[in-house]
Amino acid sequence: MSLLAEAKRVAAEFDYPASEVVRGVKEFLKQMNEGLQKSGQMMSQIPTYVTAVPNGTEKGLFLAVDLGGTNFRVCSIQLQGDTTFKLTQSKVPIPRDLMIAKTAHELFGFLARQIQLFLETHHNDHFEAHKRRRLEGDTTSDEDIFQLGFTFSFPVQQVGINKGYLIRWTKGFDINEAVGKDVCALLQQEIDALHLPVRVAALVNDTVGTLMARSYTSPGKTGTLLGAIFGTGTNGAYVEDLSKVTKMSSMPGGAEYDKSTGEMVINTEWGSFDNAMSVLPNTQYDEALDKESVNPGIQMFEKRVSGMFLGEILRRALVSLVNNPKVRLFADESSASNDLHSTTVIAEDSALYKQWGLDTSFLSILQADTSAGLRVSRQTLEKDLGVHASSEEDAQAVKEIVAAIGKRSARLGAVAIGAIVINSGRLERTSSPPTKPSATIAENLKNLDMVEAAKNTAQKLQAAATTVPEEDVIDIGVDGSLVEYYPGFEDYIREALRDIPEIGPVGEKRIRIGIAKDGSGVGAALIALVAGKGVRSPG
Repeated sequence: MSLLAEAKRVAAEFDYPASEVVRGVKEFLKQMNEGLQKSGQMMSQIPTYVTAVPNGTEKGLFLAVDLGGTNFRVCSIQLQGDTTFKLTQSKVPIPRDLMIAKTAHELFGFLARQIQLFLETHHNDHFEAHKRRRLEGDTTSDEDIFQLGFTFSFPVQQVGINKGYLIRWTKGFDINEAVGKDVCALLQQEIDALHLPVRVAALVNDTVGTLMARSYTSPGKTGTLLGAIFGTGTNGAYVEDLSKVTKMSSMPGGAEYDKSTGEMVINTEWGSFDNAMSVLPNTQYDEALDKESVNPGIQMFEKRVSGMFLGEILRRALVSLVNNPKVRLFADESSASNDLHSTTVIAEDSALYKQWGLDTSFLSILQADTSAGLRVSRQTLEKDLGVHASSEEDAQAVKEIVAAIGKRSARLGAVAIGAIVINSGRLERTSSPPTKPSATIAENLKNLDMVEAAKNTAQKLQAAATTVPEEDVIDIGVDGSLVEYYPGFEDYIREALRDIPEIGPVGEKRIRIGIAKDGSGVGAALIALVAGKGVRSPG
């Protein structure tokens, strides 16, 4: 079998046909509902206590802080009330000794001091006026207090919009005293010790922030339904009917929240969808990756979708071809058989032989390559994999598998998006009755004008599918390297959405997918707004 034919055979293992997409959507809907009814299910379906999304008319100045790893970011966001905002920010590294401090006070005191420094630098008039009022014994009104959204990217059990208990540290942090404590209260305590005019109004998940940021900046007046991340990891947060979140009655903490909207933003944690592998696609490469991962049997959806894993899936597929003596991948025996007139050699320390050695950016580069003789792909094979003098056939073979892995990822992403769109019921709500091109077809057939009938039918179907009134748009916000930089990722998603009977070509046209940036900054500020004042149009 030729190299290209063998590559096509491997690529076919990643096929995810329409029938499987439909099965996936059905199971996703089932697991969504299970997670809404009871804690501890495969999909966590975490209530966020955020009960409204913005519409772009909100105004005000808000703070946001983001503790997501080795850096701490402080931002102020001025919402302009016209879907635009002004962002001011600073970022500082977390000293290593504070990541493993003996007390929570050491870390959270440092964070509070960074907030103080930010206010002194960027909002000094407001800060000094607050200090004068405090020294003169005047009381501080709510209007003088900055509402702050706290993005805290570590596992927490959230029991209120600004209350969450740290479950465990990750990412190199290890402060045992803080485990089990309310992280918002820890930060507020240090803020109060410095007499800062700041209230920790909301504990923020960055995926929820993505939803909020998109809803504020998206065109039109339709609130965004879903914020989705397709990057290093994958997750989604969406607006759910509060009546469906039946587990709220048994949630610990007895938190108060605004029930008047009848809605609740839910953080799905969909990376763990179908950990039982009842409907997810599987290959020998997926199985090997999972077996050798740090969390076997966990995050099975994420391991097939997110950028963290796609490079490793590809690497394992390529190794299987390199190790197959009947396939000549990267294995020209002499320069005579190579169009570069040089023998192909794999470096001894090639990333091809190292777990996690292949970054997903490699897939994006090869997917985008249209250069003559796939020159760019071959240069990338040398630079990233240490494959010297690869042939055009080598590059074609790798590109074939790259396309299949990326396409499967996007089609799986469409399962999640499609299920949430169907669950929302928004497809059934339209501002006008659907157009009926069948009447025109019948008229043309009656007149036996077959050519004109076919032509008019095509035009009317096209118009019916593409002309969507603004109020009928279903808005989706997305963020992450895959959806931003992997060529054709959104097109693959849309192709799969059309394969879902409840959506189809007409429903797919109603779904607007737009980039939502800075969920941990702008999104966090918007959640602080919801928490502090509620989402209201000015005036």
